[in-house]
Amino acid sequence: MSEAAGGLAATMTGFARTLRAAGVGADHERTRALLSALCHLDVTRPADLYWAGRLTLCAGPDDLPRYDRCFQAYFGGRTASRRPAGTVTVTRHTLALGEEAGDDTGEGEDAGAPGSASRTELLRHRDVAALTEAERAEVHRMLAMLSAGRAVRRSRRFEPAARGRLDQRRTIREALRKGDVARLLRRSHTVRPRGVVLFVDVSGSMAPYAETLLRFAHALVRSRPRATRVYSVGTRLTPITAELRHRDPGTALDAASRAIPDWSGGTRLGEELKEFLGRRHARGDIVVIASDGWERGDPSLLGAQVARLARQAYRVIWVNPHKGYEDYEPLTGGMRAALPYLDDLVAGHSLAAYEALSERLAHA
Repeated sequence: MSEAAGGLAATMTGFARTLRAAGVGADHERTRALLSALCHLDVTRPADLYWAGRLTLCAGPDDLPRYDRCFQAYFGGRTASRRPAGTVTVTRHTLALGEEAGDDTGEGEDAGAPGSASRTELLRHRDVAALTEAERAEVHRMLAMLSAGRAVRRSRRFEPAARGRLDQRRTIREALRKGDVARLLRRSHTVRPRGVVLFVDVSGSMAPYAETLLRFAHALVRSRPRATRVYSVGTRLTPITAELRHRDPGTALDAASRAIPDWSGGTRLGEELKEFLGRRHARGDIVVIASDGWERGDPSLLGAQVARLARQAYRVIWVNPHKGYEDYEPLTGGMRAALPYLDDLVAGHSLAAYEALSERLAHA
């Protein structure tokens, strides 16, 4: 793939993620259809870019207004509209983050390269700890619209299927009812969403990220309420799944905040994981630990408990906000103790990192 083609693919994949965050059905199949269509079009023409995306990424009429707003924001405020004669013109706006489109700056002017990043796209990659209140509110709004997919696992239950193992009981019952064995009926295992157990560190060192992590946890709970368990960890292990089930993110976060007694304290993650494993289990689940690894307890205890989790869980993923920086090294005692037993160590500092984590949970 050429450098230009790779840049276009990255730009359009980011655009599809933005659409999914806004509730548009721009799934991976539709994104691949868009990239295939752009191979046959002039991508320097905003009209071709607009209509190719609209025809491939939108799943229904309800997606069209959201598509137009996202296209306007993502590509520097360019939207396409039809004249009565059927020709396509491009109107360019200057759009500030969190504001409505202003006056036209010109019609039919050269729109430039379609891959210019909007402020919204730049915001996706910024560290949430460095954002202003308005910028953080915008990130939280996009997190609330995150479509959190989930990998599936085979269940012990069966359902009728065209292929699979022979369903003797149904075959015999049908033969008795019809008086003859007309066909052999089959069955296969059903599938269900794979469970996720999320531990969110609310200690003092994680204070800049704790609220955003809880917003992400709310999106997970809302998408799969029966397959998601969330606990806050600090000096105490606190289950907060029930509080996060409320539809409104603000109401859910307020309820979770009232339930957590140890905000901005220390971290005794080893003791809390031991308490969890003594009462519950994570067999076959994906365990996500969101922490910076500053363990005030015994690091060897933390390592032993993560090892126990790894023997039970399908995967153990550690989300560390500092992993988003190129010079990061896992030097804290907690991280060094847990690292040998982790399947993944990923970043957790930005909206793009949470989107990547959501994708990882959807395809684990």
